[in-house]
Amino acid sequence: MNDLSMRLLELAQLPRAPLDPDGQGSGVQVPDPAPSAPPELSEPVNVIISWGKWGVLVCGVAGLLICAGQMAIGRKNRSSFAADGATGVPWVLGGLSLVATAASIVEMFVG
Repeated sequence: MNDLSMRLLELAQLPRAPLDPDGQGSGVQVPDPAPSAPPELSEPVNVIISWGKWGVLVCGVAGLLICAGQMAIGRKNRSSFAADGATGVPWVLGGLSLVATAASIVEMFVG
């Protein structure tokens, strides 16, 4: 072993001193308020989010129609085109599912 490895092993075996000698904590309370939107921004932000959800839903419907068209056109003599349409369906459904559950997913992490 080289000197660095030996030194790291020595440091790893040193007893660790606790950060707080009495083990009772530092007594400092850090505030953790719940998130809240400013009153003047709440409604405009909700409108923008609803427009975004509507736009993604329109794109999802268009995506499913495009996938269906690829599958219908590719049915005769273009099997790879039909396969591309079929493989696009799970991606479109995954995107639509993400839009439908986005607020719940964020709420799960935030709180």
